[in-house]
Amino acid sequence: MPLENIIMIMTDLTHYTSEAVTLLNSLIGIPSISREEDQVADFLQNYMEGCGIMTNRSGNNIWCIAPGFDSQKPTLLLNSHIDTVKPVNGWRKHPFTPKAEDGKIYGLGSNDAGASVVSLFQAYRHLSTTVQAYNLIFLASCEEEVSGKNGIESVLPQLPPIALGVVGEPTEMHPAVAEKGLMVLDVTAHGKAGHAARNEGDNAIYKAMNDIQWFRNHRFEKESPLLGPVKMSVTQINAGTQHNVIPDTCTFVVDIRSNECYSNEELFDEIGQNIQSEAKARSFRLNSSRIDLEHPFVKRAIELGRTPFGSPTLSDQALMKFPSVKIGPGNSSRSHTADEFILVSEIEEAIKLYIELLDGLVIAQ
Repeated sequence: MPLENIIMIMTDLTHYTSEAVTLLNSLIGIPSISREEDQVADFLQNYMEGCGIMTNRSGNNIWCIAPGFDSQKPTLLLNSHIDTVKPVNGWRKHPFTPKAEDGKIYGLGSNDAGASVVSLFQAYRHLSTTVQAYNLIFLASCEEEVSGKNGIESVLPQLPPIALGVVGEPTEMHPAVAEKGLMVLDVTAHGKAGHAARNEGDNAIYKAMNDIQWFRNHRFEKESPLLGPVKMSVTQINAGTQHNVIPDTCTFVVDIRSNECYSNEELFDEIGQNIQSEAKARSFRLNSSRIDLEHPFVKRAIELGRTPFGSPTLSDQALMKFPSVKIGPGNSSRSHTADEFILVSEIEEAIKLYIELLDGLVIAQ
């Protein structure tokens, strides 16, 4: 990056950070539980337009395209989400009242992922005034926490083809170059009802136990150097109507976290060949993702002292059919916790690093 650009960024960084913090405080103060983001989406759209930025909106998803769009250039997407989970028990501070204390900003969604939203937006504002070898889009999307179909999945078909997605999530500004996918199975073991006092029926629980043991012990052959093995966990079970009736059905739920070595469909096929119960996948859409370590964005991140890693947590990357990397301010361990917070210094670092990563970046169409 040219020296004059570095000097300009350092001069403007205090202003960028101050604006980001002010915006974050406003976002925290507007409840934005998944599928209830109308008010925060209205506020953010008005804020962006008040900054002189023309916006587009679909549902509660808002995006803007930097001036000078050129179809001959690749397009880079900056994305993070405006929705939050519901407040958990144990909050000592008010989740919807931003609280500044000891360099921290407390509030629901501060870490996940309000800090990423405001930091990416400041980076977008800076980069959209410069000439780059790519088109730039900023998208604040909804329903990420529930992988809702009215979120980013509904917007991507309305955008130009994307060459690279930068997804803002709390990673301490290290690039997550791989991310586990998710598939949830509803499994039903079938038996035959009978009286428990007599040798009648065919106990569905016992049939289910064999398959549950398989889910517990099975290891898929391919393991990822970044994400490790596919992980399967039986998380819910239900059977029986009363103590003296042999149950004719037993249902259980399996949470499957896939690595990039398998598609969810491939895992489902192998599972079906090994269990006796009936399995139904709720969805195949949340697959694992991976970006090449030789990608220019990743290489630049490494040059700037960042460490690539594989992320076990799910994000909207799972719905992106193009190369993407997850990187943002904050720590994932603070997400979905009481008294969630972000450090102001983390926002400042994020804005600076986003600009350093993206200014002058050259990516393929």
